[in-house]
Amino acid sequence: MPDDPRDDPENEFRDMMREFLSGNAEFDPSQLASAAGLPDDPELVRQLISQLQNALSSSTDGPNWGLALEQASSLAARSSVVSLPAERSQLEQALHVASLWLAETTDISELTVEPRLMSRSEWVAATMPFWQQLAEPVATSIANALSDTIKEQAPEEMSEMIAGASNMVRNVGGTLFAMQLGQVVGQLASEVVSGGDIGIPLLGPLGEADQQAALIPQNVVGFAAGLDVPLDQVQLYLAVRELAHARLFRHAKWLRLQLLTSITDSARGSRINAEALEQIAERFDPANPEELREAMASGALIPPKTEEQLAALGRLETMLALIDGWVDVITAEATQRLPRSAAIAETVRRRRAAGGPAESAFATLVGLDLRPRRLREAAAMWRQVTDAVGAQKRDALWFHPDLVPTADDITDPSALIARITAGEAPLDDVDRALEDLLNDETGDRPHEDTP
Repeated sequence: MPDDPRDDPENEFRDMMREFLSGNAEFDPSQLASAAGLPDDPELVRQLISQLQNALSSSTDGPNWGLALEQASSLAARSSVVSLPAERSQLEQALHVASLWLAETTDISELTVEPRLMSRSEWVAATMPFWQQLAEPVATSIANALSDTIKEQAPEEMSEMIAGASNMVRNVGGTLFAMQLGQVVGQLASEVVSGGDIGIPLLGPLGEADQQAALIPQNVVGFAAGLDVPLDQVQLYLAVRELAHARLFRHAKWLRLQLLTSITDSARGSRINAEALEQIAERFDPANPEELREAMASGALIPPKTEEQLAALGRLETMLALIDGWVDVITAEATQRLPRSAAIAETVRRRRAAGGPAESAFATLVGLDLRPRRLREAAAMWRQVTDAVGAQKRDALWFHPDLVPTADDITDPSALIARITAGEAPLDDVDRALEDLLNDETGDRPHEDTP
């Protein structure tokens, strides 16, 4: 230990960083925000510098997830407007009618939790635990890579100082990532129209049997504004789609866990391309941070996925397509009364296939794309199955993960239909009795044909 605390390498590095962040160094700290891909907002830059200064004194190690929530909530609140009582009343009525229409379309049980009408800020608060779970592997990798790269690139006379401040460096990297995540989630809050809008049940803790359906009134109005369709028809269509999505996850109680497992498997081992980061560090010009910003925005710092990650990603894409395709078909059947339902459906399909700006930014940030690439093919498969075997046997395919159609079934539904019609019923008497027993324990109404 040094005799003078001021000679401690960690203190020396902290003092150097504070001098840098104070604006007294040659490099303008606002350029750091630009390099991180954050908006050119003086208030945001001020917050970034303040948070980075706090990170220098923090005893924690890694991303500051509270900062991500704070950033997302602030951005969502900035763009939020209070929905009018009439709008909320219309949506509540739409959800009630949607429930009745779905009852005519599918036997899948109703929700036991009332749907919610959420503000953008409420959506951020409710979904942030999920985004944190997805982003944590990459955030940790970024923080570690930043620390390792700085150690390797630092001049020899600074090596001791850097080595004694690795936690501090990781905190700085984690703070930058948390602010980026907060910006993305805050922007997503202005794009999504419902709880299941991106195909995954974002609301409610993992393992909770009762799924939550939700609509964001402000965003529903914004979605309808771009269509030449009466608002009440848009409200009804989106209400049906949201309830169908939530009902599916309540019915197939295994589905949410399997979906999140696929997401976790595809993200496991995610890391930053240290070699690419080192090359950028060698060429980095403080007066021109565009190269670093472009690398972060394009995903160039995330290396190609491993074979295991690609396999998990393939399973995830197939499941997302199956979910969205089923919801698409169920919604189409339930909204036949709406004159412009086909136009709304096409807009939703294109929107899901392309993704919004914030959804694309999230995919770049964590290297995970949640868009269903085979949505139209999956919907066509579900329609063929419905025509061939009926709605009851179609929906029974969600009873167990072993019964769910595969990627090959999406390509050629005839084999799936043949398996069902050949006597391999997806739900035999023993399975049905077991399902009734499980549903009785969870408070669901047993099948009427159960003795």
